[in-house]
Amino acid sequence: MEDLHVISAWIFVVANGIAGAWALGAHFDERLRGRALWWFTGAAQAWVSVQALLGVILMQQPDREPGDFHVFYGFVAVIAVGIIYSYRSQLREHLYMLYGLGGLFVMGLGIRAMTLTG
Repeated sequence: MEDLHVISAWIFVVANGIAGAWALGAHFDERLRGRALWWFTGAAQAWVSVQALLGVILMQQPDREPGDFHVFYGFVAVIAVGIIYSYRSQLREHLYMLYGLGGLFVMGLGIRAMTLTG
């Protein structure tokens, strides 16, 4: 189960990094915009919840102590995805910038969580 959590963490980080860079690029270049961007971004951000669920399952095993800050950054990543999504209407004219910077921020939270494993 631990190996699955580690592999999932890499998917989390890489997917959100690609989605963030893609959306940020789409802010500046309209050719990068399209339905595929939103499908990929949705999948990358949904993976944050998959990763959190795997972490919760892993924590249920005896003698598992991931470290408080590892759990904290994982929780903040889930909340960040919700905040990004909740601002989509208010920032409609800057939507690509929101999802670009937001995706890179979530990627950073994932990297930070990976460096703080117990």
